[in-house]
Amino acid sequence: MPRKRYATPSNERLYLVKSSPSDPSLLRQAQYTLSAHLPRDWPEDRGSEVAFAGRSNVGKSSAINAITGHNRLARTSKTPGRTQQIIFFTLDEDRRLVDLPGYGYAKVPVVMQQHWEKTIRRYLEERASLRALILPVDSRREPTELDWQLLGWCTANQLPVHVLLTKSDKLGRGKRTQALRLARESLVSMPLTSVQLFSATQGMGLEQARQRIMELLGSGAQAGPTT
Repeated sequence: MPRKRYATPSNERLYLVKSSPSDPSLLRQAQYTLSAHLPRDWPEDRGSEVAFAGRSNVGKSSAINAITGHNRLARTSKTPGRTQQIIFFTLDEDRRLVDLPGYGYAKVPVVMQQHWEKTIRRYLEERASLRALILPVDSRREPTELDWQLLGWCTANQLPVHVLLTKSDKLGRGKRTQALRLARESLVSMPLTSVQLFSATQGMGLEQARQRIMELLGSGAQAGPTT
């Protein structure tokens, strides 16, 4: 499948407003760059990237849209596994967000699953500009085996991860507190991993997530405790 491009008139240049290095408003400047099916289609490996990864149907695309303030930046679908390419979004000339294909959806053909796994693995292993992962996990469910594999790989390779406990609005206050406590306890051996409650529909934890992403986009970002 050829990569998708958004046409820009040849006599125009794209100008992005300058923001301070830690200003969360930069995330609202996110613009679609390209969708890459193969590594050769990736943008130049420079600057900083934070990538969103996770199981299909946990609210990854909704999280991207809420965090950037763009309702249709990342495509949401009632059909899990719809994202089939690595999608890059430009924040400014040096910083990007990346949407990785969701994993773990059984109805996707095996050949496609294998292609995704190979592509994601290559991205994680070779992308020098990758600074951290954002990992949405349904707050009502246990992390899957693939989630733990990804967290383990990131820990072994000293790559920070920020976990979003999505759909937290569907839990009562007591259950939310319990979910956050259990998540922190399960991640205690992963010092570069932080976690928070999050709801894209209700805006829960939105500003906290934005601030954390900006910290991770900065050089030498380290994970720390969050509330």
